[in-house]
Amino acid sequence: MSGAAQVVLEARELGKAYALPGGIVVPALNGVSFAVRRGEFVSIMGQSGSGKSTLLHVLGCLHQRSSGHYFLDGVDVSDLDDEALSRLRNEKIGFVFQKFNLLSQEDTLENVALPLVYARVPRAERLQLARAVLERVGLGDRTHHKPTELSGGQSQRVAIARALVTEPAIILADEPTGNLDSRTGDEIMGVFQALHRQGRTIVQVTHDREKAEYSQRIIHLKDGLIEREETIETPRQAGVVALT
Repeated sequence: MSGAAQVVLEARELGKAYALPGGIVVPALNGVSFAVRRGEFVSIMGQSGSGKSTLLHVLGCLHQRSSGHYFLDGVDVSDLDDEALSRLRNEKIGFVFQKFNLLSQEDTLENVALPLVYARVPRAERLQLARAVLERVGLGDRTHHKPTELSGGQSQRVAIARALVTEPAIILADEPTGNLDSRTGDEIMGVFQALHRQGRTIVQVTHDREKAEYSQRIIHLKDGLIEREETIETPRQAGVVALT
């Protein structure tokens, strides 16, 4: 790492605890520190309860940390209010979820354009941008299909297109292949690898060792702490996926 300018995400002693009724406090993160360089593909692994989902939520500005600091694309987000966090989240982060989270009543074009609604981009421009990014992920002929008319792999490609439409600094993926069969999951990992080759920064949470090996580095969590980090010298290859 030649300088701070290459770091797109940095956690410094991040802690997160949840307050339960009766004055019970449950710690989920216990001082997590790591950095992700621009253009890196990183996986976060851990057993259920290890803190990996909580960490992704903090990194995605969906939850506030309890202690420590978090820098996203050079901005210290640790003490931003909800409005500022929402704005930063929409500008800097593209989310891909296990359950796709597509609006069933809207077609793929409107689903992909949704983040641009929040960014107050005029309708004609946002639909043009959404159409272009659907072309990039190979779904240019599915712009007016509803989610119920798509396969699981196609639905996840729509979700990836939605994550890309704002040109975010980083893509955060939460178990992106968890609802897919093995073959389709490998196809989606091929899409991520193609995006990575284009210079995208990707952080995925996964419980699947095989899917984690498509990335360059694995961060292993246990009991809210980083147990170890692992460099994947030769990442698993999903085959060439052409993205325009």
